Amino acid sequence: MLPCTGRIDESLLLKAFENGADGVMVIGCLEGDCHYVNGNIRARARVERVYNILEQINIGPERIRMYNLSAGEGAKFAAFTNEFVGRVEELGPSPINLARSNGSKESEQEVQAT
Repeated sequence: MLPCTGRIDESLLLKAFENGADGVMVIGCLEGDCHYVNGNIRARARVERVYNILEQINIGPERIRMYNLSAGEGAKFAAFTNEFVGRVEELGPSPINLARSNGSKESEQEVQAT
């Protein structure tokens, strides 16, 4: 758990994909309303850097998104979540997960062949 989205590091976001996430949502407080002054601004910059990394390595930048909400916007949170989940489902499994599943199928076939 993090006290503020401003504590999110690029490596933490990328680790989520490495660990099998097909998509990552970062939800921060409203811009200009951060208890830690500009934590959500720092988080947005980090999410944008990861967006660019995902684009460069062909995983797909649309697999990460940041939203800014207040604690009282539950309906908006649900709408954003449903929209993002729908988008990730359209994209299908991340290329990392596809490579893993293909690698495990090949290993199973090698074991069965011996």
